[in-house]
Amino acid sequence: MAQSPSGSSKHPEPSYGRRNFLKQSVVSLGVTVHEYVKHRDAQDAKEEQPEKKRTDWLRPPGALEESRFLESCTGCGECVDACPHESIRVLDTHLDADGPERKETPVIYPDEQPCYLCEDFPCIAACEPEALRPVGTPKDVNMGLAVVSQRICTVGQGCNACVAPCPTLAIAMDFGSLSIRVDEGACVGCGICEHICKTVNDHVAIRVVPVRLGV
Repeated sequence: MAQSPSGSSKHPEPSYGRRNFLKQSVVSLGVTVHEYVKHRDAQDAKEEQPEKKRTDWLRPPGALEESRFLESCTGCGECVDACPHESIRVLDTHLDADGPERKETPVIYPDEQPCYLCEDFPCIAACEPEALRPVGTPKDVNMGLAVVSQRICTVGQGCNACVAPCPTLAIAMDFGSLSIRVDEGACVGCGICEHICKTVNDHVAIRVVPVRLGV
C-alpha cells in the first residue's frame, strides 16, 4: 500500500486550528465592540436632545388673562394643595419670554388629570393673591375649547366614550354624520373628554385648546 507523503495528514495541524479559532474570536469581539459603541453613541445622542416642552396645559378655573395672571400669581402653590383630584401641578414659567425671571405657576394637563369642576372650587378659594377669580357655576368656567380630530376619531367603530362624562353636556353624537360634535358655547375646557379619549383609545382624537392660545 502506498504511503502518504511525509508530513501529510487528513486532519489539520493543531496549530492551524488554534490560529483559526483565535482569528474568529478576534473578529467576533470586534463586531461586538462595534455594536456596543454604536448603541452607546445613539443613546448618548438621544439623551442630549432637549426634552420637548408641552404647551397644551391649562390654567385652573377662574384664572385671569395670562399676562395679568402672571403678574398676580405668587407661585405659592395653595391651589395645588387644595385640589381634591390632584389635577393642578406646577410649571416652571418664564415671566417674560425674553427675560431670566421665572417662578412656578399652576397648570393642568387634561390628558393626564383633567379638572373635575368642583362645585365649591377649592382652588379658587385657596388663592389669596386672587389670580384665580370666583366663578358663578361650573358652566361659567373658561379654560379652553375641546376640538375633535374627525380623521382619527373612532366613533365609526362604535366609540362615544367622551359624550356621557361631559359635565356641561357640550359633547354630543351626531348620528346623521356619525361624528362627535362640540357645542362651543357650552364647552368650558375642563379636559375630561380628552382624558377619557386617551384612556380608551390608542390615539387621542379630542384635545382641549387652551383659552390663552386664542380660542
